Amino acid sequence: MAEDLETGMIRISDDVVATIAGLAALETSGIAAMSGGISEGLAKRLSGKNAQKGVTVEVGQLEAAIDLRVIVQYGIPIQEVCRQLQLNVREAVENMTGLNVVEVNVKVDGVIFREEAVEEPAPNGTRNVK
Repeated sequence: MAEDLETGMIRISDDVVATIAGLAALETSGIAAMSGGISEGLAKRLSGKNAQKGVTVEVGQLEAAIDLRVIVQYGIPIQEVCRQLQLNVREAVENMTGLNVVEVNVKVDGVIFREEAVEEPAPNGTRNVK
């Protein structure tokens, strides 16, 4: 986003928009994890520092388009979860950046039976299953 003001210009980077979208996605009920896609292997649980995985954005001067790859929890209607995800991400990005979000595309890469089954690397390099 670029805004020409008397005092200068404001630009919001793609990375900032991707982080906002990723964090909003993870806060959506029914989303178990973000997916890095086939090249990433297993789905990875995300936190603030790597919330951009599974998120692709195109940011113009006034608008943004967002693509998300997610893993949903089993037993929850996928279409309802994805509609809520689209609304949450759109609202978060528009409120924080002032950009008009023209589309939020969602690709469901998988379903997980229990949220706790997502593998996370432990601090010492071994694997933890939560």
